[in-house]
Parts: sequence; structure tokens; C-alpha cells
Amino acid sequence: MSETETSTDATENPHAKVVLQAARAMTKASLLVTPPALLVCIVVFSIVFGLPGFLGSLVGAVLAMVAMLSTLGLMRFSAGQDPMFVMVIALGGYVVKVVLLFGALTLLKGVTALHPLSLGLTMIVAILLSAAAEFAAFRKTKIPTILPS
Repeated sequence: MSETETSTDATENPHAKVVLQAARAMTKASLLVTPPALLVCIVVFSIVFGLPGFLGSLVGAVLAMVAMLSTLGLMRFSAGQDPMFVMVIALGGYVVKVVLLFGALTLLKGVTALHPLSLGLTMIVAILLSAAAEFAAFRKTKIPTILPS
């Protein structure tokens, strides 16, 4: 969706403006906190477990960042939609993301070049930090609960 389409959605639908405002704040917060933590994980696991630790942590970081950014992208994509359809998109997107992550991890299960603990812990750190950053950003964002017509 281009910026002009997004801005016209926001002017026509007051809910779109609010959702886009929240999405911007949450994206900014996640991108400020998560990548530095992932770099720390990559460095630590590289030192502790060598090349397999580096590769495992790197793959975990990439998978977690893709998952995080896809959630925020779905939020932006669905901003101008009817609120009931937004819930369908959110829940459907969550299910698809979880299935894809399980599929990716199942395919990577037998790869001996990846250290599984490094991969898993890096993903956990990324998911928890990004969720906490998104929650904090959402709480700080001044968003009206009831939008007058």
C-alpha cells in the first residue's frame, strides 16, 4: 500500500488514522530495542559456541525479525478496513505466522551447522523484547478509545 493510499484511508476512516499511529509507534519502538539485542545474542553465541552458535543465532534473529515485521505490516495493511475484518486479518495472520515459523524450525531441525539452543534463545529474546517494546509504545501513544462520528 502506498503512502497516498494510506493517507486517503486515514482521512476517510478515523480508525485507520489511529491504527496507523499505533503501528508507527510500535514499529519505531521495536526497531530501537530489538536489533541491538539481537546483535548481542549473535556475538555472545558466536563466542560461546563458535560458528554453529553464530549461524544458529543469525537464523533465529532473521526469523524473529521477519515475524515481528510481518505483524506490524499486517497492522498497516489492515488499518483502513472494517474493524471486524481487521480482527480476521490479525487472527489469520497470527495463525499463518505460527504455522510458518513451526515449518521453518521443523525444516531446520536436522541442520547440524546451526546450534539449536542459540537459535531458540535468540528467537525468544527477540520475540519477548519486541512484544514488550510494542506494548510500551502502544501504552504511550495517545489513542482515543472511542472515536466520535
